[in-house]
This record gives sequence, structure tokens and C-alpha cells, in this order.
Amino acid sequence: MRRQQGMRLDERYISYLQMAGLYHLARLNERWFRLDEPLVSAFVERWCSETHTFHMPFGECTITLQDVAYQLGLPIDGRYVSGCLIDFQTYIEGGRPAWVWFEELLGVLPPANCIQKFAMNYSWFQETFGELPDRADEPVVRRYARAYIMMLLGTQLFADKFGNRIHIRWLPYVARLEDMGGYSWG
Repeated sequence: MRRQQGMRLDERYISYLQMAGLYHLARLNERWFRLDEPLVSAFVERWCSETHTFHMPFGECTITLQDVAYQLGLPIDGRYVSGCLIDFQTYIEGGRPAWVWFEELLGVLPPANCIQKFAMNYSWFQETFGELPDRADEPVVRRYARAYIMMLLGTQLFADKFGNRIHIRWLPYVARLEDMGGYSWG
């Protein structure tokens, strides 16, 4: 898991994050969460990739799904989260192209030079949705909350190996914010 960078948690997003079951995860950034790098290094040294366990002085131990759920505050009961990308160009719901749906949900389309297949550059995403306008009405707050949740999913939970892109595979989830709390995010 990576820490969220660049997009500020606005208090107007909190109700949407709580509805989605991701509020605790959103709070794990530099303001509330400090990474203890020596501790992480100690754990890395004790990791055994063959058995997927930590070799501690008192014996072997591993991280369970319940540990992750407790630490990140993620729901682990419910419908599974799938990042299936088969025929994603045309999303099943209404048969419209995925980027058209992106524009409907978030109110803007990334420029062509910021798109790589089904992902957009994080820098463009951050510049566009980094700061919610002060006098934003409820539809704008909802759009920015969707963008914030996509950022959480695309950079903290399911980051790509470079950490500089956000995939649009999360559109089906942020399209129905009311249903997000019913998924197993662990």
C-alpha cells in the first residue's frame, strides 16, 4: 500500500467515503500516518518469500486478511472486487465507450497526451481534482469525491507498478457510490 499524495481530504468527501467503507483508508496519509522506515526495513529483512512469512525470534508469522482489514479499516465481507478488463473499451452498462462514461461521471475528459490505453496520468488527475472549489454545489462535490475514491483505489490499494497512473477500471464502483460499502476491499 502506498500513501496518498497530493490530493487533500476535504471534509465534504467524508460522507461519501464512509458510505463506500473507505474513510479509514483515506485517513492513512501523512497527516495521520507516519511511516516508520526502520521498522519496515526490519520486517523486510525478516521476510521469507518462499513461505510468505516473517521469521521472528519467537517463530514464523504471517499477515492475514483480518489483519489487513483491521489496520486499513476495510470491509472484507461482501461482493468481491474485480479488476477484470475483458472488453473494457465498451462498458456493459448502456454500451457506451469507457471514456465517455468517465466524462459523464467526473465532468471532464483528460487530454489525449495524458491517456495511456485505459489509464490517465496521475499528475493530470491531481491537477484537475486536487482541490475542491470552496463554493462547490453537491453534484460537483460528488464528482470530486468520486475522483478522490478513484485516487485511493488507484494509488493506495491497487497501484500500478510505476505509481503514476490511475486506471479507469474503478468507474463501475464510483458510478454507484451507494453500493461501494457492500464490496470486500480487503
